[in-house]
Amino acid sequence: MRAEARRQLKQDRFSRATIHAAEQTVHWTVEHKNKMTVAGIVLAVLIAAAVGGWYYNERRDEKASADFGKALQTLDSPVRPAGMPPQPDYPSFASAKERGAEAHKQFQALVDKYPHTHVADFSHYFLGVTSAQQGDTAVAERELKAVADYRNRDLSTLAKLALAGVYRDTNRTQQAVEL
Repeated sequence: MRAEARRQLKQDRFSRATIHAAEQTVHWTVEHKNKMTVAGIVLAVLIAAAVGGWYYNERRDEKASADFGKALQTLDSPVRPAGMPPQPDYPSFASAKERGAEAHKQFQALVDKYPHTHVADFSHYFLGVTSAQQGDTAVAERELKAVADYRNRDLSTLAKLALAGVYRDTNRTQQAVEL
């Protein structure tokens, strides 16, 4: 009987403490109803803004990736043999320089339209590569040096390799070796 009485007392203390805490919580929420409503609305607006921002960035990245794919297709388009007319359904270029110039314009447009994206980072790399192909070593060096400092190790390594090629082509082999 004694053990049962102790158990009953423990349960009574627990239930009284629980009921008291619940009453205080209800009382506090009634007193702060307006503040809680405002906080709930602010929280809902912040969540909606975060979801909206995420959705916007996802759509923007999709568009940027599609445009980047088109620029890569331009860079990979074939060069027509001399005297061959262009095919209307199949893009081709009269010279590698013409193809590089068109791809360069497209990559520059990507950098301008989608700054601070991964597509812009890769576009900077291809701006350096196409500039080197066109013989504009100053622009190629500037773009490739910038990309070589990126945190993306793979892209940085590619840029260093391309920059070493630019240095080699301009008879600066010592700088190429240092990379």
